[in-house]
Amino acid sequence: MQTRHIQTDRLTQHILEAGSGPLVLLVHGFPELAISWRPQVEALAAAGFHAVAPDMRGYGAAEKPGDRSAYGVLDLVGDLVDLVHALGETSCTVVGHDFGASVAWHCALTRPDLFRAVFCLSVPFQPRRAKGPPTAAMTAISKRLGVGDLYINRFQPDDAHHAFDADPATALRRMFYAYDGATPDSRQSTGFLPEGVSLTASIADDATLPPWMSEAHFEEYVAAFAADGFKGPLDWYRNLDANWAATAFLQDARIRVPAGFVVGERDPVRHYAGPAEAGLKDWLTDLRLQQIIPGAGHWIQQERPDEVNALLLDFLEQAGR
Repeated sequence: MQTRHIQTDRLTQHILEAGSGPLVLLVHGFPELAISWRPQVEALAAAGFHAVAPDMRGYGAAEKPGDRSAYGVLDLVGDLVDLVHALGETSCTVVGHDFGASVAWHCALTRPDLFRAVFCLSVPFQPRRAKGPPTAAMTAISKRLGVGDLYINRFQPDDAHHAFDADPATALRRMFYAYDGATPDSRQSTGFLPEGVSLTASIADDATLPPWMSEAHFEEYVAAFAADGFKGPLDWYRNLDANWAATAFLQDARIRVPAGFVVGERDPVRHYAGPAEAGLKDWLTDLRLQQIIPGAGHWIQQERPDEVNALLLDFLEQAGR
């Protein structure tokens, strides 16, 4: 594996890559980096693919535009379109995790000519709601259920990232712990927060690193977020309503390229993203693979790399990629 900067139309991007052959792009989520995909980059390269994991806009060694409006989903899709072209390719498979899954789904939805197959982890495809912007809907659902605010709504204020910036190591440790499959049910986060309690404050003070994460690996995350902060990553979330407004043209659109979806049985995202196994086939017209991994949590490609790698390679074979 190697890392390098690569100039695209709009940004200087930073990528982790290995191998040669058909291109597979790996899109991380929050609070992750390209290094979240090391096991997959290695396995894909060994299987005859060119695996490329970028630090996404606002993260790690990538460029970080200052304006929050620069982090809309169509900008993020555009970065991946630019990256494919800069790598000298005309098509690829796109793989996404967490918010990176939402970006990957939109890649396949908007540019099926370029993104010829899509494989996502943890966050299922969620079609655009016709009834209004998502943050208002999240608030209404939380109030109806009486479960407090969804953490995504707490990310909306312009200063929400300050709490994370104040102590990146504690924030990262608590988030990795609270969404991990090895964490007991009573200590996992549900994503819903009591009034006046932040996401990190809702997690136990004695949170430890997940079993799969070494101190050295954790320090890579801490160094990256301590250097550049959480503003860019949270700006992804602050564009949710703007994304809804910008994607009216995608209302009722379906993904028609070969698709796969994998989720951990104990992924807390299932508390608020809906039952991932229900209804996907209605929106993914060529759903080739759908799998729940028993006992796994949210950081699935790092928690269960062997299982995820096997499923991904099987999907690529089925999709003819």
